[in-house]
Amino acid sequence: MSELVILLALSVVCDVCGQLAFKRGADALPPASDLARFLPALFTQPWLLAGIAVYGVEFIVWIRVLMLAPLGIAFPLASLNILGIMMASHVILKEPATRRQYAGAVLVTAGIALVASSL
Repeated sequence: MSELVILLALSVVCDVCGQLAFKRGADALPPASDLARFLPALFTQPWLLAGIAVYGVEFIVWIRVLMLAPLGIAFPLASLNILGIMMASHVILKEPATRRQYAGAVLVTAGIALVASSL
C-alpha cells in the first residue's frame, strides 16, 4: 500500500475522531447563554481538547498528503470523511441516519471513486 493511501486513510480517521470528540464536547458544554461558564468551558472541556489534539495530528498528516498528491485529487478523496462521520455518528453517538443520508453517502462514494480512478 502506498504512503499516500495510508496517509489519506489516516487523515480521514483523524477527521472522524476529531468530529466525534467535538460533538461529545459540545454536548457537555453549559448553555451558551451563560457566557461566564460557557467560554471557559470551551478551553477546558476534555473532549474539545482531545478534538483539537486530533486535528493537530491531522494537520501534519494533511501537509504530507499535499506534498505527495495534487490538491485536486487529495481533497476529494479526503471527503470520505463525510461517510465516516455519518456512519460513526450513527453507530457511536446513536444519532439517526435516514435513507436520504444513505443515498447521499452513496453519491459521495461514487464521486470519490471517479476521482480516485484518475490517480
